[in-house]
Order: sequence, then structure tokens, then C-alpha cells
Amino acid sequence: MEFYLHEKFNFSTGFVLLILLVLSFACQDKNSLRAEIESLPVEIKVDRFDRKFHEASPEQIPNLKEEYPFLFPEQFDDSIWIKRQKDSLQLLLQLAVDKKFPNEESLKKSLSQLFKHIKFYFPQTPIPYTIGLINNVDYQSKTIYRDSLLILSLDTYLGKDNELYEGIPKYIRQQMDEAYLTSHVADKFLVTQLNPLAERTFLAQLIYQGKIQYAKSLLLPDLSEAKRLGYSELQFQWARENQKYIWQYFIERQLLYSTDPTLSQRFLEPAPFSKFYLELDNETPGQIGVWLGTEIVKAFIEKKPTIPLEELLALPALTIFQESRYKPSR
Repeated sequence: MEFYLHEKFNFSTGFVLLILLVLSFACQDKNSLRAEIESLPVEIKVDRFDRKFHEASPEQIPNLKEEYPFLFPEQFDDSIWIKRQKDSLQLLLQLAVDKKFPNEESLKKSLSQLFKHIKFYFPQTPIPYTIGLINNVDYQSKTIYRDSLLILSLDTYLGKDNELYEGIPKYIRQQMDEAYLTSHVADKFLVTQLNPLAERTFLAQLIYQGKIQYAKSLLLPDLSEAKRLGYSELQFQWARENQKYIWQYFIERQLLYSTDPTLSQRFLEPAPFSKFYLELDNETPGQIGVWLGTEIVKAFIEKKPTIPLEELLALPALTIFQESRYKPSR
């Protein structure tokens, strides 16, 4: 009996030590990866066009147009821009932007971290020339990413409770905060790395969005999953707690292989809530399909944790779905 207990004790102790050893190596690998990414040379410069435009004299407008031709549509005369400089809303927005972003340090820091990770996973990516401007609170175009140019509408990141956003729907205001800025930039970048969605099925759209969200988890490891999704913590919690029922709804109604275009509007596009056409709709967060697609891709990654990111992004949706064996337990 004593021998048995001794052997049992040794086995249990050895098992615990093995687990601790594995965790230790995993931690070392993670720290090593973080250090390697952090060492990448990335310099972000933010050109504050908003201030240049606001401070320019009428005589300097032609010079600005020559320096930034892509920001001045040719059909507009100089008098339009001079008038805009004095517009009361423009002046209020400039005051608010200067208060929120008195300097560029916070923008440089967050964008630098993002692009260090982008350079690690996509080494050929050029660091974009970044321009900050005011764009009449156009929340449809908070960020624009084109090749080596990044444009930030700073007046759309003043904070969800800013009085200038009064009248804008709550679900839109929620992401009009600097905390979501790098997530929006990562979204725009990753779209350039994915092949255009050729399949029309709802499943293909779910997986497409899931790929983006998984890639964002690598590019923005310090940003919470809720913020990467554009959710509040309460919305994220609701999705997790109701995962089984969301999946059950899609399966029972045979939606995965449907090509009904309204499914995108109901479950993938920005909205105050997802449209199950049930009494609980108002309790749901919008874009629940984006969250679900992320869960499917995560299930796939659990089966193939070493797959390179670029290979994952190129895989067909059906392959990811079948090999993920996704089946929520709760």
C-alpha cells in the first residue's frame, strides 16, 4: 500500500511539473515573439492636415491643393475651401480635435504597435504615410487605407459621449472612440490581404469575417476581443452566453449554405442589433455573424495551431468549416 501511494504521488507530482514546464516554455515563446516584434524598426509620422488647413490663409490654399491634390476635388473652387475654414461646425470640430489630440503621441504609439505586428506577419507591407484630418464627422469613412497612404478622420474619434455626436445612433457612437481606431485600421489593411469573396453563401461570408477577426487577434494582441469586434464587454458576454442558441438558430433554418442577400444585412452589417425576428432581438448585439465566424475560425486554429497566417487567409471557407468541427457546447 505504501509503495502504491508513493508511486501515485510521484505520478501526480510529475504530471504537475510537466504541465508547469509546458506552460513555462509557452510563456517563453510568447515573450520571445513579443520581443522580436517589438524590435522591428517602425516609425510612424502623423501629418496633421487638419491644423494646416485650419491655419492656412486664403493665399495659402493653392499651395495646400498642390501638396495634397487627393484631398481637394477639382470641381470645387478655392472660395469653397475658404468658406469652409470659417464654418461654425468646422471651428467646433477643430477645437474638439485639438483638445482630444493636442499632439500625435498617442496616435503614433498605437499605430506603431499595430504596424510592427503587420511588418512581422506581412514583411513586404510598406509603412503608410499617415494624414489626420477633419471630415464633417463622416463615420462611414473613419479610416481610409490605400497602399502606402493612411487617412484618419480625427473628428470621428472624439469619444462616444462627445456632445458633437448628438443625434448619431448609439451603436455607431460606441466605436467613435480612439480605443477602436487601430481595430478599424487593421480591418482596412486585412481586406487588402484577402482575396475578394467569390462565394455567395452565408457560410463563406461568416468565415471571411472570421479570418479578419482572427488575424486582428495577432496584429492587436493587447486589444480586447470585444473591442476588436466593435462590441462592448456586455455585448461580448451576451454572444458568449448564447453561442449554442445562435448556432442552433442558423442550423435549424438551414442558413449556412443560403445565398439570400438579406442574411448579410441581418447578421453581418453594422446595426443596433441582429435580426433573428424574435422577441429577444433588442437584446442582441449587431453583426453577430462576425462574432460567430470568428468562433468557427478559432475552432479551426485549435486543430491546426501552426498554420501560417497567410495560408489560413487563402484557405476555402468550406475547408475551414469542415476541419474546424465547430459545435458549441453552450
